[in-house]
Amino acid sequence: MTNLVSDVASTVKTHAGETALWYDGQGVSYDAFWSQVRQFSGALQERGVEPGDRVAIYLPNLPQFVVGFFGTLHAGGVVVPMNPQYKAREIEHLLADSEARVVLALGDLVPYVEQVREETAVEHVVSVGESEDAVSLPAFLADSDSEGYVDRADDAVAVQPYTSGTTGTPKGVLLTHRNLAWDARAVSKLMEGGVRSEDRFLGALPLFHIYGMTVTMVATLFEGGSYYPVPEWDAQRVSSLIERQQLTVMHGVPAMFNDMINQPEADADLSSLRFVNSGGSSLPIEVLERFEDLYGVELYEGYGLTETSPVTHANQPGSRRPGSIGRPLDGVEAKIVDGGFEELPPVERGPLADDADLDSVTGELVVHGPNVMKGYADLPAANEAAFTERDGKRWFHTGDIGYHDEDGFFYVVDREKHTINTAGYNVYPREVEELLFEHPAVADAAVVGVPDERRGETVAAFVVPGETEATPEELKQYCLDNLAEYKHPREVEFVEELPRTTTGKVQKFELRGDSDQ
Repeated sequence: MTNLVSDVASTVKTHAGETALWYDGQGVSYDAFWSQVRQFSGALQERGVEPGDRVAIYLPNLPQFVVGFFGTLHAGGVVVPMNPQYKAREIEHLLADSEARVVLALGDLVPYVEQVREETAVEHVVSVGESEDAVSLPAFLADSDSEGYVDRADDAVAVQPYTSGTTGTPKGVLLTHRNLAWDARAVSKLMEGGVRSEDRFLGALPLFHIYGMTVTMVATLFEGGSYYPVPEWDAQRVSSLIERQQLTVMHGVPAMFNDMINQPEADADLSSLRFVNSGGSSLPIEVLERFEDLYGVELYEGYGLTETSPVTHANQPGSRRPGSIGRPLDGVEAKIVDGGFEELPPVERGPLADDADLDSVTGELVVHGPNVMKGYADLPAANEAAFTERDGKRWFHTGDIGYHDEDGFFYVVDREKHTINTAGYNVYPREVEELLFEHPAVADAAVVGVPDERRGETVAAFVVPGETEATPEELKQYCLDNLAEYKHPREVEFVEELPRTTTGKVQKFELRGDSDQ
């Protein structure tokens, strides 16, 4: 059995008195942490939550997220993580589609849940912090306990995060206990000697995202390490935390490392770090080199997706090539295929020069392995498009374009054509465009990704004026009021008309100023 709950329960027995979580200057032992997990589990079961029922967690990186996560699994439920930057219009589909019965939310976010509650199956809202419209977490837990956890099979769904793919419509991703447990252990092996009980993990990656969930939270607690959740990113504070608490492992996205090297005083002592990894989007070699020069710590790049729990490829000590996403994890198979699903041959050695002809060597990256999702929830057409059965294996289409070399290293050269990857977050233009169309000052709109030094890409909107007037700043604020901060356009440009084909399709490559057709 590879069950997330049983595995952590075993860790609790052997590390009962050691620190599981450290937050705001205080440590929580494994024994105390597990007691809270049992309480949350018991409270859910007392309110009728049954195995397979969904529980949404709408929190930043706080200890209560970790308790709610494992408490839900302890009760046999399925976690539906929700981005705490999301507002009412963004969480409505997640709650309705997942049929979540319980929401654990930050007190300040409860009003968003209440705005859409009538359209969902939500029965109970539990608040972390004050809220007039929800029961507080301490009151929810009062006098509850569940000594034994609900046993779930390896292939039972544990987590249902949402990803929009290229359609802009959020799809529930069905990740099993085995998916997450396998990937957490595989990633742990990337560092010398694996994760150790004395390791202290920085928890700066958001826990609602599968990257932070698997490679920091789960990987840490599997092996008896200590997890240090950070609810809000601040390069100076995080650098100070690493130095002060002698943290040993950091996983981040390129924007975080870029912030760290561009601090006014980038002089923190980070020598305690024994493993540092970047994922979420492509890591510029310049950032990698500057980080290593400044801090004397090697930085490794990896790759993955929500649908793969997430990591499929990684560089690691003794197997590293800057500019590459690394080799597939042991147990994961990957190949580059053309439109007919024929495998393309490798190049001799990468990365290729900027002026190399990539047409003959690049194709779509597809993967097969124990970390690949069960499928999308209740979306048979999407599942059919996402997988190809070949030679008795089920290959997942990543949608990313790349190539590989004879040494087994893979390279991603382009993201999905219309997906914007900003600081590790995916932004789907259609969602922003639909919101812009609702504004009376917008007659037509197209959203694209444009290069950004810090984020890799940022969001730009091209707008044809409508019946009323609005300034670019007003449209930016309108989007900011209705969407997560990272989704709103940083640039708004008014144009007389959008470049379209004869069939009406917007030619976004013209707006981006490139030749991507």
